[in-house]
Order: sequence, then structure tokens, then C-alpha cells
Amino acid sequence: MSLTLLDWRRRVAALYAGARTARDPEQGWRNWRDGRDELFAGHPDSPLEEAARSTFRGLPFAAYDPALRFEVEVLPAEPFRLEVPTATDGVVPFERVGAVELDGVGRLDLWWLDSYGGGMFVPLRDGSAGRTTYGGGRYLLDTVKGADLGGGEGRLVVDLNFAYHPSCTYDPRWSCPLAPGGNRVDAAVAAGEQLPPAGWYP
Repeated sequence: MSLTLLDWRRRVAALYAGARTARDPEQGWRNWRDGRDELFAGHPDSPLEEAARSTFRGLPFAAYDPALRFEVEVLPAEPFRLEVPTATDGVVPFERVGAVELDGVGRLDLWWLDSYGGGMFVPLRDGSAGRTTYGGGRYLLDTVKGADLGGGEGRLVVDLNFAYHPSCTYDPRWSCPLAPGGNRVDAAVAAGEQLPPAGWYP
């Protein structure tokens, strides 16, 4: 791990810490968005190639919808192990540890990264995938990388306005775990990060 990547993770974690403690969830989201734009535009570990950074004007997002912020109970789910092969990190193991039910959206599995350090991982592939969002889906939570909106006593905050694209959306050199069957829903989630009209790469 390079020191620049360490700095990236610190700054991402700080953005989420600010969002968790914000009195106004929408303002916390706006600050998070602004911080991500700064990282994408100028940080050495931005997932954008140099050419894309030179013309970058911000990540496109749908308008904030407070109805798509949920604090939900973690429900039991049948244990299941998922082993995801990647080009850069080898096989990444996940264990299903529960699920959440989001009104108007559906049920999503919760995955625990079963390697050193662990972390909660919640991807989402909704009805917008391949149209206005990346075909492989987006991420809602990835706590090993700081993407954590909080919760407590058997509950999680899941805010669909914070749905963001994985790094492989911007550049094919990246390899990302994508949403398995239990994280795919038919409903189109009109919130979170969107694709620019021409996509990020040909």
C-alpha cells in the first residue's frame, strides 16, 4: 500500500464520518459529494485516468431524496459463502451475515469480508443498471474502505442517495466485486451516482 492510497482512505473515511454526524442528512450528503469530487479531480489515487481528470467537472448525481434514507433492522439470512475472483486481489471471500428490507426497493443481502480486518459490504444492482448507472451495479456500504453511514443495536443506516460506482466504472484497469443475486432488485433507484451521457470510457 502506498502512502497516497493511505491518504485516500483516510480522507474517504473522514467524509463518511462527517456524513454520520451531520444534523441534516442532506447537508452531510452534499459535503460528501463535494469531497469526492475533490478527490477524483486531484488525488494521485483517483480512479480516473489523467486525461479524464483534465476535463472532470464533478460526478453526476440524482437530486437528494430524503425518502430513500433508511435506518433498518438487520434481518437473519441463510449463511452463504461467496468467493469472488478478481484480476488484482485474487479470490475475495464474503460471508452472508444478514439482510435488510427497503420499502419500495426490496431485500438486500449483507456481506462480511472474510479476510483480515473484515468489513460490511452492500452492493446494489437495481433497474437503472446499464441505462443511467453502471451495468455491474453500485455500492451502498463498504466499511473496510470507510463507506459506513452508521446504525446501532441491530440496525443499519442505508441511504440510497450515497450509492456510488465502483472504480471499474471509470477505467477498465480496475477489478471490482459486483452485486450477486441477493443484491439485485427490479426497482429502478433514482438516486445516487449516475453515469455521464457518454460513460466514462469507450
